[in-house]
Amino acid sequence: MTGSKPTLKTISRLSGLAVPTVSRALNDAPDIGAETKKRIRRIADEIGYVPNRAGVRLRTGRTNVISLVISTEHDIMNQTARLFTSIAGELRGTRYHLNVTPSFPGEDKMRPVRYIVESQAADAIILNQIEPEDERVRYLLDRQFPFATHGRSNWSDRHAYADYDNEAFARAAIQKVHQRGRKHILLLAPPIEQSYAQHMRKGAAEEAQKHGMRFQIAVGTSSDEPNEAVRAYIRDTLHRDPSIDAIVCGSSNSTMAAVAGAEECGRVLGESIDIVGKEAISFLKLFRKALLVLPEDVRSVGEFLADAAIRAASEPEKPPMQWIETPTVDDFI
Repeated sequence: MTGSKPTLKTISRLSGLAVPTVSRALNDAPDIGAETKKRIRRIADEIGYVPNRAGVRLRTGRTNVISLVISTEHDIMNQTARLFTSIAGELRGTRYHLNVTPSFPGEDKMRPVRYIVESQAADAIILNQIEPEDERVRYLLDRQFPFATHGRSNWSDRHAYADYDNEAFARAAIQKVHQRGRKHILLLAPPIEQSYAQHMRKGAAEEAQKHGMRFQIAVGTSSDEPNEAVRAYIRDTLHRDPSIDAIVCGSSNSTMAAVAGAEECGRVLGESIDIVGKEAISFLKLFRKALLVLPEDVRSVGEFLADAAIRAASEPEKPPMQWIETPTVDDFI
């Protein structure tokens, strides 16, 4: 009937394949060849076929949904935006769809995770902003619910993750400013409760000690604070201690705010002070050419997390997928 909703039978008629074969192809069954899957998905896209999720869930117990639980206060214009788009892009063409579940500031972090698990709203979860003993990770491990994390917990040997080696980032940053003759380093780190903040602090402190450099960590602020707060902190700190000649920043936003604060004190970037930042989207060099920048490949991280979440959901008997991106001083742009 004209205008009727496309079904598996529609795809079966157009492809000449049996309905069970069409269904298995759309569900990425291993006994169906890659070319057949590709042809079936192309037909499904062309006719606008959308599976009935309620029916899929009744038949298989699955939702074909991956849920990304993400903080609404994170660096949305840079890292979080790239993470979201790369995960979504990697899931495209699979049977899985991406749902984004926000975690709001001040809200119990367990609330969205419990909701997904207890309502069976997804087949797997992707988490970010991981803490060393993250209660969300412990909860998911205890319930054997499939998940992957952007960052490492203290139980990372037991779950899928992708991470940027922030200890290596900090070491490379200190090496770079040491090569440029800097003597007194200020680290503007992420909040201490985050795993990657602890990695960054460790790497920076040990590398600065190795080179005999003065080193201090920003107290009372972090790289996740609002730009105006970071700008004011850097301005006031440099006024109090003019000997600081290098700043290492834990986010792109805080890097720009640090530049603003330093310039308010009359510092000239690349001359009287160096500022190191990292970025997921290339723009810091457009902001100030003299910035020292390490790229973070969040696109590959997102793609890896999507694949890791799929494996955790569909092949739980296999070892969890794990990957770390390790920057070096040679990677500066």
